[in-house]
Amino acid sequence: MSTFDYAPAPESRAIVSIDSAYGLFINGKFVPGKTHFPAINPATGEKLSKISQASTADVNKAVSSARNAYQKTWSKMPPAERAKYLYRIARILQERAREFAVLETLDNGKPIRESRDVDIPLVAAHFFYHAGWADKLQYAGCGDNPKPHGVVGAIIPWNFPLLMLAWKIAPALATGNTIVLKPAETTSLTALLFAQVCQQAELPAGVVNILTGDGKVGAALVNHPDVDKIAFTGSTDVGKTIARSVAHSGKSLTLELGGKGANIIFEDAAIDEAVEGIVNGIFFNQGHVCCAGSRLLVQEGIHDEVLDKLKRRMSQIRLGDPMDKNTDIGAINSSEQLAKIKELSAAGIREGGESWSPECALPDKGFWFPPTIFTGVTQAHRIAREEIFGPVLSVLTFRTPQEAMEKANNTPFGLSAGIWSEKGSRILWAAKHLQAGVIWANTFNKFDPTSPFGGYKESGWGREGGRHGLGAYFKGGNHD
Repeated sequence: MSTFDYAPAPESRAIVSIDSAYGLFINGKFVPGKTHFPAINPATGEKLSKISQASTADVNKAVSSARNAYQKTWSKMPPAERAKYLYRIARILQERAREFAVLETLDNGKPIRESRDVDIPLVAAHFFYHAGWADKLQYAGCGDNPKPHGVVGAIIPWNFPLLMLAWKIAPALATGNTIVLKPAETTSLTALLFAQVCQQAELPAGVVNILTGDGKVGAALVNHPDVDKIAFTGSTDVGKTIARSVAHSGKSLTLELGGKGANIIFEDAAIDEAVEGIVNGIFFNQGHVCCAGSRLLVQEGIHDEVLDKLKRRMSQIRLGDPMDKNTDIGAINSSEQLAKIKELSAAGIREGGESWSPECALPDKGFWFPPTIFTGVTQAHRIAREEIFGPVLSVLTFRTPQEAMEKANNTPFGLSAGIWSEKGSRILWAAKHLQAGVIWANTFNKFDPTSPFGGYKESGWGREGGRHGLGAYFKGGNHD
C-alpha cells in the first residue's frame, strides 16, 4: 500500500488580537498591574504578551469586590435571571469559538484540532448545562432550599485552561456564588479573553474576578479570611498544602488532583479499537491530562500483538506545529514541565526500562518531547508510580483478571481507569473492583458536563460536573 503525506494546513492567527500587556480583572474592569511576566508560545518560544502579577492588595480588592457583588446583587437576583447571564456567556463563547481556540493553542501548545473540537465546545456546553440548573437547584438533591457559600476562590491548572475555568465558574455562578479565579501562570490569555466575554455579556461587576500571577497569588486567595470555598485543580502536592491550610478555617474545599490511570486490555478485547484507545488515552493533549491512561496493563497472551500494532500506530502520529490542523501532538507547555518529563524518562532507563519512540523530528524552537513507550517496566519503577504528565506510556502485563485489578489499584492515586473487553460481565466486574472515580469501558477520555468527574485517595475529593458537582457549591452540600 502506498503512503501519503499530509500537506500543511495551518490555522490563521488573524482572528486573534493579543494586547501587548494585560491587567487584572477586578469589579468588572481591567486594572493595571505594577509588575509583569511574559506569556510564551511553547511551540516557538515567542513572547505573546505581558501578564500582570497580582499583589496581596489586589487579592484583597478582588475578594472585596466578589463579596460586595454577592451581597448586593448576585444573591438577590432571581435564579432565572442568573441563568440568563450564563446562557448569554455560553452563546458568546460559541460565537467566538474560533478566536478562543486559536488563542488557547498559541498560549498552551496543544493542537488546534483539540482546542477547536474538544476544549471550546465543552466550555460552552458547561455554561449551557449549568444555566439550565440555575432555577432548578431544589431538585439537585441538596435540600429544598440550598444556600450558596458566598465567595469562591478557584485555582486552575495549565493543561486545559479555559475548560478548567468553565468547570469552576459555571457551577459557582449557577448556584448563586461569586468567584475570584486564578489561572495558571503559563496560560492566562484565554482567562483574560473570558473576562472580556463577561463584559460583553454585561455580567454585574464583581461577580467574576480574575487574578493572574504565580503561586503566591493562589496562596493569598486560599488563606484569605473572606473566601468561603476553595476549588482547586492541580498537582497532588499543592492540593495537600491547600488542604492543610484550610483544615481549621471553616472553608469548604474540593480538590481535583493527579492520577496514574490504568488502561487495561483483556485478551478478548477488540485490539485495533483498543490501540486507538491507548493512543487517545496517553497522547491526547501531549499527555498533559490528569486522568491519562499512563499505565497500560495488557494480558500476557496478547502483549506482543498489542505492542506491534501500537508501535505501528504511533509511527503515524504527527508531531509539530500546533496551529496545523493535521497535528496530533503539539508542544510541551513549559521548559519546567519538559525538564520533569525528561528526568522521569531518564530514571525509567536507569531502572532498567526499555524506551521506544517512533522516528520523530523535533522542531528546533520551543519545548518538545516525542511520544514514548516504556517496556520491561515493573510496579517499582518511578515511571509506573509517579505522574509524568507527558506523552510517556509505561507497559505492564498481567495473567489473570484478579492480577490486573491488584496492579491497577497499586497506586496512591484513584482518578481514572479504562477497561477493554467484549464481555459486559467482565467490564462490570472490573469496574466494581477498580479504585478509580472515573472508569471508561471500550473508550477513553470521554467527557460530558452532565457526568460527574473526580477521584479519591490522593486524586482528591469532591466531584465536578453533573448534579453531583453542584453540591460542592452549597452550604452543607454533598462535599461540604
